[in-house]
Amino acid sequence: MISAMTLRRGALRSLLAVAAVGLVPAGVAAAGHATTSEAALPAGTEAAAQTAVLFDDFDYTTHTDPRLRERGWTVRSYGGGPGVGGDTWAPENVGFVDGDGGRVLRLEATTDGTEAGTAQAEILHQRKFHHGTYAARVRFTDTPVSGPDGDELVQAFFTITPLRFPDDPEYGELDFEYLPNGGWGQADSALFLTSWETYDPAGDARNESTAVPGGQAGWHDLVVQADGTSLRYHVDGRLVAEHSGDVYPDTPMAIHFNQWFIETGFLDSPVSRTWEQQVDWVYHAKDEIVSPDEVLAEVAGYRGAGVGHVDTVPAP
Repeated sequence: MISAMTLRRGALRSLLAVAAVGLVPAGVAAAGHATTSEAALPAGTEAAAQTAVLFDDFDYTTHTDPRLRERGWTVRSYGGGPGVGGDTWAPENVGFVDGDGGRVLRLEATTDGTEAGTAQAEILHQRKFHHGTYAARVRFTDTPVSGPDGDELVQAFFTITPLRFPDDPEYGELDFEYLPNGGWGQADSALFLTSWETYDPAGDARNESTAVPGGQAGWHDLVVQADGTSLRYHVDGRLVAEHSGDVYPDTPMAIHFNQWFIETGFLDSPVSRTWEQQVDWVYHAKDEIVSPDEVLAEVAGYRGAGVGHVDTVPAP
C-alpha cells in the first residue's frame, strides 16, 4: 500500500553529490559517462539511505558489450514465445546506434513471412523489480525501414514474472505494447496497456487491458506507477489507464524490451522486410511513486552530470 511505501525525493541529488566529491569509484563508460552500483555507494552516505534506482542511458557499443551482462542485462538468444516459434530470437538484432542526444538501443525485427526467415529481438534485465515507478523513452514506428508494409507486430516495453505452470498465481506482467498495423481485435494501429494476473497457454487469460487506438509513431515517454494496490499507465505525461485488484503483480518482475511478429498476422509476401524500435533510456524507482515530470527531471539530472548508468536496486 502507498502508506507503507517509501515516498522520498532527493535520491538523484544525493547520488550526484557523492559523485561530485569523488566518492563513486571510476566505472567509466566508453563515452565517458560515470556509472555506479549499490556496492559503490559508501556506507553512511545520504545516497545509500535514499530510494533505490535503476537508470540506464544505453551507452553501449554492440550486443556483445561486456558491460551489458555486468549490469544485469541479457540479450535474448533462446527460443520460445511470444511471436513466431522456434529459434527466431537473434542477439545480433539488438544493437546501439547514435540518436538524438547520444546512443540509443535499437531492436530490429526481420521476416519474409516464414519461421526460417524471421529474426526477432529482445533484451531483459534481472527479475528484481516490484513496487515503485517504471519508465522508459521509446520510439515506435508505423512502417518498416525496408521492404513492404503490412505485418502485424508488437513493439513493447514491459515487466514480467516467468510463468512456471498454467495459471501460476505468482505470475505478473505490466505491458506497453504498440501494434502499428493492428491485431488482437483492433483493425488499425493501437497501443495496449495490459496488467496480468495469470494465464493458461491453452487459452485462459486473466488480465485487465486498455486499448488506445491510433498511430503512435515517434518518441514517447512511458511511465507506469505501481503503488501496492493500483497501476497507473502514463503516455507523455497523460494518464491513459488505471488497473487494480487481482491484476496487481504479486512478485518481483524483470524489465524487458522486445519487438516481435504476431504469428497469424504476416503480410502475404515473400519479400523480406525489417522493422525498427528504439529506446533512449530506462528508469525505475523502487518503492516510490514518481510523477512523469519528476522522472524526466531526474533523467535530465543524470545526463547533465554525465552519469550514464546507476543501479542501486538490491539483487533478488
